[in-house]
Amino acid sequence: MFKKFTYDENVGQSNSLKNSAMRGIPTAIVEQYPNLAEAVEKLLPKKGMTVGKLSGTPDSVQLLMVNNEVMFFQKKGEPWFPTLRLVHKYPAMMKKMQVDRGAIKFVLSGANIMCPGFTSKGGDLPVDLEEGEPVAIYAEGKTHCMALGLTLMSTDNIKSLNKGIAVENIHYLLDGLYVGE
Repeated sequence: MFKKFTYDENVGQSNSLKNSAMRGIPTAIVEQYPNLAEAVEKLLPKKGMTVGKLSGTPDSVQLLMVNNEVMFFQKKGEPWFPTLRLVHKYPAMMKKMQVDRGAIKFVLSGANIMCPGFTSKGGDLPVDLEEGEPVAIYAEGKTHCMALGLTLMSTDNIKSLNKGIAVENIHYLLDGLYVGE
């Protein structure tokens, strides 16, 4: 989604939020990421919050910004995703999955993540996840998150089927959004 993203070229108009939206978005984010509850007021202050639209893409994507810094983004009909830089500051905010070393170069080039990357020796599926949940993707032997994704299968299906795309890669290290942050 953000492979060729540049802030100056791809962010259309940004608008200040109405009071009702200012209350609604942080509430939705805390419902989705309960571990972020204590920090949400600091991260999303009432003053300075704007929403921008991502232009030049077929999907309708909103960018939630504070003082022109993208904090969260949302594709229409999907959950809010934090930026990778935010996940690096608050690593406990998202559920985690781990891929084996062989998947690293593919994930960092924007590829979706296949089931064997999680079920092989270096992979790890530590929690029970359902289809459609946002997750942080870690690599075997690394301490920081390298990508954010949306599960396309439950962990039970990933383990039992062990083939096909398990997670859609939404945002990864060194994509346009990460570099532009």
